Amino acid sequence: MKLVFMGTPDFALPTLKALLDSDVHEICLVVTQPDKPKGRGKKLQPPAVKQMALEHELPLLQPTILKSNTDVYQALRACAADAVIVVAYGKMIPSEMFALARHGFINVHASLLPAFRGAAPINRAIINACSTTGVSIMHIDEGMDSGPVYLQSALEIAENEDAIEVSHKLAHLGAENLLECLYRIEYENLQPKEQDHTRATLAPMLRKEEGNIDWSTPPGSIHNMIRGFVPWPCAYTFIEDKLLKIKKAHYLIKDHTYTFGTLSREGKGIKIACAGGFIIPEILQLEGKKAVPSQAFACGLKQTDIVLGKSEEIEL
Repeated sequence: MKLVFMGTPDFALPTLKALLDSDVHEICLVVTQPDKPKGRGKKLQPPAVKQMALEHELPLLQPTILKSNTDVYQALRACAADAVIVVAYGKMIPSEMFALARHGFINVHASLLPAFRGAAPINRAIINACSTTGVSIMHIDEGMDSGPVYLQSALEIAENEDAIEVSHKLAHLGAENLLECLYRIEYENLQPKEQDHTRATLAPMLRKEEGNIDWSTPPGSIHNMIRGFVPWPCAYTFIEDKLLKIKKAHYLIKDHTYTFGTLSREGKGIKIACAGGFIIPEILQLEGKKAVPSQAFACGLKQTDIVLGKSEEIEL
C-alpha cells in the first residue's frame, strides 16, 4: 500500500520502522508535530518520528495546526494514498481530510477500546489498577477514538511494570497488529466493527497536579500512581518544601502508628507511611538533583521521621 504516516513520540517508532522494513508498503509522506523546547536550556528538540523520517529521507511536514491547513490538505491529496496511518500524532484529524485516502485514516490506539479513549490510555490503565490493556487498530471518525475497530490484541500488565515498560510492549504489539490489519484490509476485505459506546471510558491528558501524592490513601493506590505517572509528571511529594519525585517503588501492607507521610529509615533505604502500609521507594529525585537509588538518598538525609508534604499541607 501507498501510505502517509502521522505520528510524533517514541511510541510511534516501531510502527514506522515496521512499515519502512516492509516489502509491500511505501511511505510517501510523514506528518509530525513541530519541534519543541526541552531541558533546562529550552533548546528546540525534534520529535522522534521526525528524526527517523530524516534518517530515511522521507518527505516531511510539521504543521502547527491541521484544520483548514491547505498545505497539508494539498500534500495529502497529491499522495493519493491508500491509507493514512496515525500513531500517537497528538492532534485531532479534521473530518474534511478523511476522504483523501482510499481506506481513510487508520489509528493504532494503546487500549482495548472502548476503554480509555483519549491522550493517556497507558497511564490511566495503570493508575486505575488494570491488570490488562492492549492495542486497537481502528478507523478514525470525527469523535475521540470512537471509530469502528478492525483488530485488537490484549496485553497483561505485571504488578510492578510502569508506563514506560508497558508503552514499549504496546508499541511493538501495535506495529505487528497494524501490518496484519493492512494485509487483511487489502486481501480479505476486513471491515471494522462498531464500538459499544455505552461502555466507553476516557483517558484524558495527564495534569501535573495529579502526581501530588496524598499519603492518606492506601499503598496500592500510591504504587499505581508511581507506576502510572512516569515519565511525566512523576508521582511526587515535598520534603522541607523541596519537590521530591518517586520514580520507582514497591509497597508493604502493614498496620502502623506513624503519621501519614512520615519518612523513616528501612534498612539501608527508606520507607514512607501511608494509610494501611508503607511505600518503599527504590528510585527518587530531589529537586535540582539527579535521580538516585534509595540507599544513596538515605545517606544524604540529616534526619528521619520527616513528615512529607508542603509545610502548609502538613497536619501533625
